[in-house]
Amino acid sequence: MRDFKYKPPRVNTGDLRVPVTFFEYAPNNSPEPGEKPEKVLYECFAKVDNVWMKDLEQAKTNGTVEDVTITIRDPLDDYIPSNKHYIEIDARGYRGKHFNVKADFPDPQNNAFIKIVGGIKS
Repeated sequence: MRDFKYKPPRVNTGDLRVPVTFFEYAPNNSPEPGEKPEKVLYECFAKVDNVWMKDLEQAKTNGTVEDVTITIRDPLDDYIPSNKHYIEIDARGYRGKHFNVKADFPDPQNNAFIKIVGGIKS
């Protein structure tokens, strides 16, 4: 018989320390091209993962300047991430940057959380 060994979850609620905001852009109401942030869709705390060297190489091949992976508690039906949404991270090194949501997927180790990959296109 196999011995039971408790494995703590990789992410728990104590790791969610960085405030993030999800919003969408709208076109400017002027003859000038461009967009501006229009509506805040969801605000929460997240765990921002460190960027690995393989992620930087993958970002270069995908045509993005910078990628980020964040983990948030699953909002269920309150918010569903879309590739039309943007992420703003309120932490040193990320302020003023708006990451476009590239992909979202549930965390396979813990279904109470989802991971979201965002990137800044060149």
